[in-house]
Parts: sequence; C-alpha cells; structure tokens
Amino acid sequence: MAQIDAGEILPNDHVQQMAAEGRVTQMHRGHQYADEGDTFEIDGTEFEVTDVTRRTLGDMTDEDAQREGSEDLDAYKERMKKVHGSFEWDDDSEVVRHRFAPIEE
Repeated sequence: MAQIDAGEILPNDHVQQMAAEGRVTQMHRGHQYADEGDTFEIDGTEFEVTDVTRRTLGDMTDEDAQREGSEDLDAYKERMKKVHGSFEWDDDSEVVRHRFAPIEE
C-alpha cells in the first residue's frame, strides 16, 4: 500500500475534479499505475484503489464508460479519439482498469 499522486491514475485536472464529484470511479490506462490498496488525495478527500484488473478494450461496456464519465461506450470511444489524436480502437488492445472509491472516515 502506497500513497500515490492522483495524476498517476487520473490524467488531468478535469478528470480529477470529476472523480472528486463522484462522476468518475474508475480509469482504464495502457499500463498499471497503482496497486489495490494504494491511496491518493483530491481536494482534501482521500481515495483508495479498490481493484486493478488487466482487460482488453473489447471487454469494456457501457457501464465502464459511464464509470469513466462518458454517456456510453460510443461516447467514450469518441473521447479517446479526441484526447489521443491518432488513437484507433482495437478490441484486442490490453488495458488496465483502476477502480477507486473515497475513504469513509
């Protein structure tokens, strides 16, 4: 268990704010950036990484997209194309899902 920077999992201030508001509760990344039990802080709220799972883009569902702040999987795919420029969706691409939740005191 380690204290990590929120930016390790959440790539920018906008996404971090969405997490602080409870609108983002997981993030898929190309690599593993945290372990289960790691913690990070956003605006005074402490979060714990509750699950780290290796998957493929093809495993993603509308629910996954919604947990990452998109309306559905199609909107998520469009967002990835905008954010990553030359991004092409490949169902076989490996990703790592990081789920997290605020720590209740």
